[in-house]
Amino acid sequence: MVERHTDLKTTNSRTKHYLAGIICVLAAIFIDQWSKHLAVLHLKQGNSLVLIKGVFMLHYLENRGAAFGLFQNQKLFFVVSAIIVLGAAVWFYMRVPMNRKFLPIRVCVLFICAGAIGNMIDRLRLNYVVDFFYFELIDFPIFNVADIYVTVAVFVLAVLILFWYKEEDFEEIFQHRDRK
Repeated sequence: MVERHTDLKTTNSRTKHYLAGIICVLAAIFIDQWSKHLAVLHLKQGNSLVLIKGVFMLHYLENRGAAFGLFQNQKLFFVVSAIIVLGAAVWFYMRVPMNRKFLPIRVCVLFICAGAIGNMIDRLRLNYVVDFFYFELIDFPIFNVADIYVTVAVFVLAVLILFWYKEEDFEEIFQHRDRK
């Protein structure tokens, strides 16, 4: 009876973590979509907003490809890629133990999911992604909030994997049976 109670408690704890993760992803997607809506309302008519002259501005762009103009008009490629990334992210998230030690990894995975979904919504709904952040100083490709989620999360995840977590930590993830 004690073992069954412990299993139920573990299941309830994971369910709460999953629900919190879903709420966080939905909130991040809302912020991304809201920022894109504001860009359409205020920037689409060619009204760029210079924040730091010669350095940074808000400038509307309908992006039908990836950064640097790659893969133009390849909607199916991007949607399938996003679905594969989401599947891998969900699989990985479910393998990660639900303790504080692995919270940074779980947060990174949630932001990768939110970014992938945010841009996929645009591609499915509009056939392009709304971009509006532009670093004019270095002529960096115009990007959006979803791009920031993915880029920062992947960078932080790489730093964590390379410098923070040890090999034993990954053994714990991939051989973890209890899922506490």
